[in-house]
Amino acid sequence: MSTLKEILTRRPVAATIRLTVPAGGARPAPPVGPALGQYRLNLMAFCKDFNARTQKYKSDTPMAVTITAFKDNTFEFTVKSPSVTWYLKKAAGIESGSSRPGHVIATTLSVRHIYEIAKIKQSDPYCQYMSLESICKSIIGTANTMGIKVVKDLD
Repeated sequence: MSTLKEILTRRPVAATIRLTVPAGGARPAPPVGPALGQYRLNLMAFCKDFNARTQKYKSDTPMAVTITAFKDNTFEFTVKSPSVTWYLKKAAGIESGSSRPGHVIATTLSVRHIYEIAKIKQSDPYCQYMSLESICKSIIGTANTMGIKVVKDLD
């Protein structure tokens, strides 16, 4: 339950914007410019903050960002780590998954790769309370739908 003070200090939300932006590559050009411009948000402030938060990642890494735009033209944003499919493709060294998952195996990965991806994903806001084992199971399921076979050790 929220207290009265919390309810009164809440700012009215104008929109929630979801974007995928390369790490350290936010510029006031599309897709960032039009998405934020229609809510009259400060583009340069977002670009500087986003690039500062994502400077530890490689420049071609796609980062999912959720921007909450308020009616008073201010904003807050959260940056999530790249998607599991992106990590799996990078770990396997492939461009895309299998065209027929379950029938054609695109490549194989070891459980150690899955564990390393799960450790990275555990820092995400939505996964921070999940156990490492459950994150690993979810990643293995994603790998199976991509046609990537998970083995105990690579031979």
